[in-house]
Amino acid sequence: MQLQLPEASVEAQRASRLLHNLIATEIRRQHGWISFARYMELLLYAPDLGYYSGGAAKLGKDGDFTTAPEITPLFGATLAHLTTELLLSSPALQPRILEFGAGSGQLAHDILTELAAGSDGADPLQAYYIVELSAELRARQQLKLQAFPQVQWLDRLPEAFSGVVIGNEVLDAMPVELVLRGEQGWLQRGVGLAETGVDGEDGQFVYIDRPAGPALVAQIPDAESLTVGHLTEVHPVAIGFMHSLGSMLKAGQGGVALFFDYGFPAAEYYLQQRDQGTLMCHYRHHAHPDPFYMPGLQDVTAHVDFTAMAVAALDSGLDLLGYSSQAAFLLEAGIGKLLLRTSPEDALAYLPQANALQKLVSPAEMGELFKVLAVGIHAGLPERFATHDRSHRL
Repeated sequence: MQLQLPEASVEAQRASRLLHNLIATEIRRQHGWISFARYMELLLYAPDLGYYSGGAAKLGKDGDFTTAPEITPLFGATLAHLTTELLLSSPALQPRILEFGAGSGQLAHDILTELAAGSDGADPLQAYYIVELSAELRARQQLKLQAFPQVQWLDRLPEAFSGVVIGNEVLDAMPVELVLRGEQGWLQRGVGLAETGVDGEDGQFVYIDRPAGPALVAQIPDAESLTVGHLTEVHPVAIGFMHSLGSMLKAGQGGVALFFDYGFPAAEYYLQQRDQGTLMCHYRHHAHPDPFYMPGLQDVTAHVDFTAMAVAALDSGLDLLGYSSQAAFLLEAGIGKLLLRTSPEDALAYLPQANALQKLVSPAEMGELFKVLAVGIHAGLPERFATHDRSHRL
């Protein structure tokens, strides 16, 4: 398949070739095959070369995709008010926020800016932690957030934490395994190398399938009902993350975690109509399905199986606090009221914010595709969020 995508700079192409060679070396070291999850991990997180570790712009008009905080500060302001409400209503929660994978730092900036303005008369936030695996993104965040001394960066989840955890488009960036229903049973799809070219450079990446272990197949509900040729993803890395989250919040003796992402409950994720999975690549605001294109220069993601995430949270001792569309969640959290702080009569200021809000809540945009999963311990969401709760669908 020939992709018609914007051409990368010579420097970017050189970096991509270096990552290609690094992955090829790993494949040879592993006797010609690595799992797709390992391939995806290297694509995204290889030091200095991976998509999230390199220097290319990722977010906004000059990047590859746009997230809710990049669209409007109303998203962060809404979470600031909700966080304040959660902290004031739940004595078990410490006045702290932990954000996992903060991207450009825009969401943290907007939350902290709103809190500094005295939202809801709350006490000042004790600390805002950011768990960031990318040194390059951490440097950008530190520059953006230098006015907020309460921000602290961590390399990993702490052993114990009490407060509010926020993850915006975090779960979809975790490596997934690809599995395929074959004639003789389920196969795990991995990555190998085609023969080395005559110029001596590493050959192209190719898919190689091997029999799948029972632990991978067990993640697919009613796997044997799916037909031969059905390709899908399973999420062992994200499931492991949810288990770690549960241990952290239990040790902290109180917490609420909010995850915003695109995805489905398992009953929709593994529909026969979705028989080629959800894996997608994003490059310069173009979406395409080829994860072998320009390694390190494009984002590679998969939709989230929210049922698997909820089950992992429950298995780790957390409570399921809610699951809804992003639209319903943000509206219940008061984003509409925050918009009205700008007078509709001031069209120049109001209309851009109204249009941005429309992107977040419209069913034709992010409102329905994106979901919110809330889990926690010794805390809960305000009662009004039960109105549109879809936990029964998980």
